[in-house]
Amino acid sequence: MEVLFGRRRSPEELLRQNQRALSRAVRELERERLKLEAQEKKIIVDIKKMAKQGQMDAVRVLAQDLVRTRRYERKFLAMRANVQGVALRVQTLKSHSAMAGAMRGVTRAMATMNRQLKLPQIQRILQEFQKQSELMDMKEELMNDAIDDALGDEDDEDESDAVVSQVLDELGLNLTEELATLPAPGGSLAAGEGRGGAEAAAAALADADADLEERLKNLRRD
Repeated sequence: MEVLFGRRRSPEELLRQNQRALSRAVRELERERLKLEAQEKKIIVDIKKMAKQGQMDAVRVLAQDLVRTRRYERKFLAMRANVQGVALRVQTLKSHSAMAGAMRGVTRAMATMNRQLKLPQIQRILQEFQKQSELMDMKEELMNDAIDDALGDEDDEDESDAVVSQVLDELGLNLTEELATLPAPGGSLAAGEGRGGAEAAAAALADADADLEERLKNLRRD
């Protein structure tokens, strides 16, 4: 049976054939066991019937038949269990064969990939990549220095400092003018009025300081 029409069957085909044969045997054994079970029930009914009629000889014969039927029923049950065990072994062997085939395919694929991955070539590629990256960093640094020199950032900083100094000078001038407009204490004023004028001058000075501080804050934000 291993050769069919001049062609040798593969192990997978033989396993499938044996598995089908075992499944068919299990079904046949189960069918015979069910027949014996039905026959057992019929014998029990006949025994009860003969016992009611008082035919004890027939009852003893039917009892022996019942014992044999039950014994064969147990044998068929045991044979079915054995065949199912063999079928499970065949299924396990089939699974192992499929796993071996899959591993064989994976091994071939891995071998092909390893042949394609040439380590010296990959090392040269990585070295060239590192070299080009360092060269790009150097060029970028040179370009940044050239741009800084062309735009003159230091002159811009000096000019910015000059503008800030000018603004601060103007703010100081305005503060001096505001202080000059404050009334001077003393003269023909009374003592109470002198104290009131001093307090007013101090309040005006505090307001001027606060105004100057606020302008400086606005300048920093701008």
